[in-house]
Order: sequence, then structure tokens, then C-alpha cells
Amino acid sequence: MNEIAKNHHALATWSDVIARIRQEMASRQVHAADVVVLVPFAQLMQEARAAWASTGAGSQFVPRFETTQNWSRSLGGFEAANDDIHLDAGHDVLTAASLLERAGLGAHQAVLAPRLMEAAWSLAGVAAAVPPKERTAWGAGLAPAIAAGMNIPALALEAAVAHIALAWAAGSAYVSDVLFAARPKLLIVIEGFQGEPLAQSLRERLGEQGMALTLVQTPPDAREFSERPGLALHKAADAEDEAQAAAACVLSHLAEGRTPVALVAVDRVLTRRVRAMLDGRGLAVRDETGWKLSTTRAAASLMSLLRACAWDASTDQVLDWLKSAPAFGVADVTRLEAASRKAGVREWRRVDAGSELVEAVNALRETLQRSRTLSEWLGDLRIALQNSGQWPLLLQDSAGQSVLRVLRLADGEGPGGSDVFESFTGRQGASAFANWVSQTLEAESYLPAHPEHAQVVILPLSQLLGRAMPAVVLPGCDEVRLPVSPEPPGPWTPAQRGLLGLPSREQLAAANRLAWEHALRAPFIELLWRHSETGERLMPSGFVQELLLQPVALSTVDARIERSLEPRPCTMPAPRGDELTVTKLSASAYEDLRRCPYRFFALRQLRLQESEELEGELDKRDFGNWLHTLLKYFHETLKSAPAPGLDERVAMINASAQQATTDLGLSESEFLPFAAAWPGVRQRYLQWLQEHEATGAVFGVAEAWKEMPLGRVTLIGKLDRIDHDPAAGMIVIDYKTESTATTHERINNPVEDTQLAFYAALLPDDTLAAAYVNIGEREPTKTWTQKGIVQLRRDLMDSIQHDMTRIVKGSPLPAMGEGKACEFCAARGLCRKDFWTKT
Repeated sequence: MNEIAKNHHALATWSDVIARIRQEMASRQVHAADVVVLVPFAQLMQEARAAWASTGAGSQFVPRFETTQNWSRSLGGFEAANDDIHLDAGHDVLTAASLLERAGLGAHQAVLAPRLMEAAWSLAGVAAAVPPKERTAWGAGLAPAIAAGMNIPALALEAAVAHIALAWAAGSAYVSDVLFAARPKLLIVIEGFQGEPLAQSLRERLGEQGMALTLVQTPPDAREFSERPGLALHKAADAEDEAQAAAACVLSHLAEGRTPVALVAVDRVLTRRVRAMLDGRGLAVRDETGWKLSTTRAAASLMSLLRACAWDASTDQVLDWLKSAPAFGVADVTRLEAASRKAGVREWRRVDAGSELVEAVNALRETLQRSRTLSEWLGDLRIALQNSGQWPLLLQDSAGQSVLRVLRLADGEGPGGSDVFESFTGRQGASAFANWVSQTLEAESYLPAHPEHAQVVILPLSQLLGRAMPAVVLPGCDEVRLPVSPEPPGPWTPAQRGLLGLPSREQLAAANRLAWEHALRAPFIELLWRHSETGERLMPSGFVQELLLQPVALSTVDARIERSLEPRPCTMPAPRGDELTVTKLSASAYEDLRRCPYRFFALRQLRLQESEELEGELDKRDFGNWLHTLLKYFHETLKSAPAPGLDERVAMINASAQQATTDLGLSESEFLPFAAAWPGVRQRYLQWLQEHEATGAVFGVAEAWKEMPLGRVTLIGKLDRIDHDPAAGMIVIDYKTESTATTHERINNPVEDTQLAFYAALLPDDTLAAAYVNIGEREPTKTWTQKGIVQLRRDLMDSIQHDMTRIVKGSPLPAMGEGKACEFCAARGLCRKDFWTKT
């Protein structure tokens, strides 16, 4: 133990408490073996034993230093009834649902069960402090008062939850009930910042055989805090700046030999970020607070399986699960993902079931879809985890072991073992079971294994009490995370809290202040807060503001160590593509080359492509694809069964629209805005079609794939539509759903817009016309004919041959894009245009 720890005020306090215990034992003539000392939390048991040993003067007998929970477990002999509060989320949320069902509120149990469990848990500590024989009467006596003021229809559900929670807590037996039969000759309760109802009740029942001591010292004058050299205050810019500064403070204290450093967990998200930085430095960290089990990778892996097995699972959900299921080959899963994204299949049930992988996945998914009892669900879930290859990964991970334990899936529990859920015989659907698993994992905490010799200890603010920490780092000291008057937990009103014996807001505020003032007694303490969050100004905690009113200055010392980095200027890339042979060229690929040679190099020659999102909202592009598809169906149907009448054509095009919606797997709800515009689009298109046919044009083919050799490459492309006209010959038509101004600009700048010329190059005919047909949501459908298309085609073919020859000869392909070409470019992160050195 270093010199700071040896002289820590906590040791002096323990010395006084131990001396008082010895004095009481001597005056009462009670042997140490007949003495029980209750401490506020488990970590103080070892601190108390060490303090006793340091002042023992050779005594071999030690009182029992316990918490109420540890003392209860050591006495044993308790077995909870099925309807008792177990303080186990997996069990209690089911009991809550059962109680609601019995109370006639089964229709609301999905929403009310978690609230009922929360309310009952908040009462469990108070109810456990009432002797078992008096508990039922205690609950019955409080019931009318608790319901007062809640007898209106708007509060009917809240009143029911409060009534059931009180009855549940009052009717339960607790593991600590055995303590009411214990009769130590001397019970000493060491109080913390806030009293424990059970410990106080036990002391009061023992009368003169019970007494209370405290580790909390009298608060000093505020000026004592502000004048101490070991106090430092740091104002950070934002959350990341605060985390970095906190980690640097920890490292600075360790470098000075102040071990262990206490890192106070006021904000769990911030603390986890700091811990990640400390883990990166290889430090031994003991985390006494943990984090939600649901946020671990193991829990996410298991939940991904349940989400993937839902009957309406999306393709993304199934693919997400497959990536964490070793039983399915990585290469096969990658190919399946690429094919699904290319086809845009959003719902898994629409994925082509022809491959072995899809068949195997569907076979496993079917095992977790029908309704069954909870015990059957757990047995089948275990089998599914084993068949997917996830089971061994969970066993190899400490968090995975915790997941299996809380869900009763570990060996010796669940099917074939001790099944605590066997009394819950109701059948659950897949959604209800997944919801139960999610609630169970959300309510449990994961505590990583403690290292033997910790350099950093993560703990709550209140658990600094009685512990000789040489240095304390306390981030999160802002008005949101460390309020002077914290919000009381649970659903109870202030009046109800007073009746139930729950701590009031004022009592919580007083305990919070005592914990804060105790923390300031540390030999060295760093207080950190951020002054902004998501762009909004954030004030420091009221506790910090009190300090700032004293003559104390913010620390100007940044514990972070500056590193010198050698500047590496980034300039425009200009690679060569002569070794990457281009054999086929599409209109969009050539457009990339014209807009930005580097984009052509990255996306077409290196073939780097963005993964298409399957879950994105439908947009104008989806409307365009749908329109192209339905027009193909419509014109092919109209060609095979001519229908001159308008009513017949309306029915025919509507049927084609429905077929396109089904084939593309579009959600009717998401497609609703476009569907609402469809009647107007349909009317304007059919009117245009009538005028178009009046010129003598006849539909030929839609979505026609064409290839045309041209020098070193083959031009390829799919033409939206080809019509035939007696005068103009073949007409190449490309549909557009953009604004008419954009289409007008295309036609007026044929040298810049090469799409129609490229499509014309795919056809050998010299008698040729080309046009855009603009199908707008609000504007009339209109034909925009490109004049001189044959000459434009000839010029384009010459340009293509010239450009391909230059690439083969090794000409650079610089990132010369500008404007819109760069605003919507998938290769912008590769060319790093935003970081080029300005010259």
C-alpha cells in the first residue's frame, strides 16, 4: 500500500469504528463469535476485516462482517414459491404477466408486465424489512391509501399496477426472512449515505442488542474543498473530449504511483468509452458496476437468431444472423448477400429458395416459429444455437455464459435439468418469446471477471465510502448526469413514497450530497464535465457550480500527452489503368469516365462497389424502377392482345402495376405516396400513348439487352424500349421520371449527355431516331426527341475508341470530377478529395 493510501481518511474512520466495536464488545462482555456487523455493500466486508486485523493486537477471533444478502445466503434454507418476487427478470416478468392475467388485464400484459415488475422490485426492499408474519397485514393496511386519488378512468391501469405490485410484494417471501429468527448477542449496523430498511428493522427488533455506527464523516466547510491542492476541475468540449481527458487523468495518477485509481461511473456510456481506452493500454481494470447484458456481443448474437426466425423477418435481419452463425459458410453467405442486394429483395420470404444455403436456413428458422410452452422454447432455442454453430461461441465467452445462465440454457438447467419455468405452462408465440428474452437480457447486468491486482476500480459514487482510494477520477459532472436532486426511481408519487417508506426526493438528494462531499475528501480527485452535447450548451452539476463559487480555478493542465505527427500531404490521385483490361462498356460506365476518370478506375476497373441497402425507405429511384417494370408488362400485354378502348387499357395497365409491385417486393404501405400519384401519372401516360400511336409509331420490344463490338471493347446495355415508325424507322426510347427542366437540359447539351447516343450505338440501323419520354408525377408525359442522333452516335463511337486507346497506353486517370459528379460519388472516400493539399 502506498503512502497516500496508508494515510487515507477512510482508514482513520475505520480505526474509529473498529475501536467503538471493540469497546461495545468489552462493555457488554460479548465474544467476537457472537457479533454480527452489517456493512452497506459487499466490497466493505473485506475492508472491515482488514481494519479489524490491523488493530487486532493478536486476537484470533473476528466478528461476522456481512451484508444482509450475504448473511441470508450463509444461513440458507430458503426456497421461493412460484409467485414470490425472485428479483430475477426472467422469472418475475412471467409472474407479472400471470398476475395481470388473473386480474383480468391479460390484454395489456405485454405493456404492463415490465411496469408491474419494476414497481414490485422497488417495493421489495421495503417489504423484506417487514417481519414475514406481519407482511400481509402491512400490505392490506396500505392498499386503500395507495389507491387514493387514482379512482378515475384515466388512471385505471396505473391504479391496477400499483395495487397488484403492493399485493405481490406483501405476499412474497424473501431470502432475508431467515434473519428475523437470528439472535446474535450484538448486531451492529454500519450505516452508509442512505439507510437500508432491512438492516434498520433488524436492529430495532433486537432492542438493546442492536446499535448503529456510521462511516460518514461530518461535512467540512466548503472552503476546505476549494483550497485543497489535490482537487482539479476540467471542462471538456464534448463527450469524446471528456472521455479522453478522464483516461489521461487515470494514466497520470498511475504514473505517479497512486494505485488503484477509482473511476466513478456516473455515466455508463462515458465510462465504457474510458474503459475501452484504458484496456487499450493494457491496464488491469476491476468493474464493480458492469453494464446491461443486452448490450454484449453474445446477447446481440442470440437476439439476431430470434429476429431472423420471425415469419416476417427482413433479408437484412437474416443476413445479420448468418454472419454470426459459423455453421453456414462465409463464402456462401457472402454470395447470398450480394445476390439479395443486387435483386433488392427486402423480405426474406421472397428470397429464391433454390440454393442449399437458403433451404438449410429456412429449415432452421421453421423450428422457432410455432407456438409452444416456455420450457419447450428454451429447449428448441438451445438446439437451434447448436445447429447454427453459435453455442460453442457462447460457451467460450464470459458474457455468453452469462446469457446462457440467465435464460436457463446452461448445462444442468432448462430441458433435462432444474427447470424453474416448468410451472409456466401457457403457450407463447415467437414474438412473445423473443420479447421475453429481450426483457430478461435488458434487466440483467454483466460483470466482467475481476483481475487479481486491479490498477483501476470502476465503482458508483456511493461506494467510495470506507475505501482507501489514493486518487479519484469523476467524469460526468454535468447537470444531467449528476443532478443535485435526483429523480426518485419507480412509478410512485411523492405521497405514495411517503406511505410506503420509500426514500423521498429530499432524502435522495441528502444522500447524494453526502456521497459527493465524501468523494471530495480523496487525496487527489479530478472532476470532469462537458460544456456541450449535440450542439446544445450543457451546464456543470450544481455541486460543481458550488465549488466554482469558491476561489478555485479550472485546471489548465491537460494530462493528455501531445504527439508529433509527420505531415503527409494528400494530392489528387492519377493512377494508370493499362493493366486492368476493359472488355465491356455500358452507358453508365462511360459516363463515369467522362465525369471523372478516377471514378471509372475505382468503380469500373477495380470493381469496387457500395453494398446496396435493403432496409432504406423507398425513394424516387424505386418509383422509376417500378414504372419501367409495369410499362414493360403493359406494352407486352397490349401487343399480344390489342385493346383500343381507354377503359380496357386502364384495367390492363392497373393489372401490370399490381404485378410489378408484387414482383419487386414493394411494401404497399411504404409505396403509398407513389401509389397516390399513380392515377394522374396513368391518365397522362395513356393520353401520350394515344398521341404517340397516332403518328404511326408501333411498340416493338421493352427492356431489350444489346451488345455491339467496337474496337477493343463491346458496348452493352439494356434499352427501355424500341418502337418502329414508318418514316423515322427504329425509335430508341428511354424513360425519365425527372423534372422536365432536367430533360430539356439533356437534349440541349447532347455533347455532355451521351446516353441516347450510346444506346443508338447499340443498334446497327442507319435509319434511326432517339428520344426521352418524360413521365412526371405532376407534369404531362412528353417526348423529347434528340436531333441528329446518327451523327451524335458516330462522334461518340470515335470518342470511345480514342479514350479506350489512351487507357491501354497508360494515360493517367485523375480525379477531375466537379459539382454533382463529386456530390454523389461512391469513390469520394478513395480519392480523398476533401483532404487534398491546396496549392
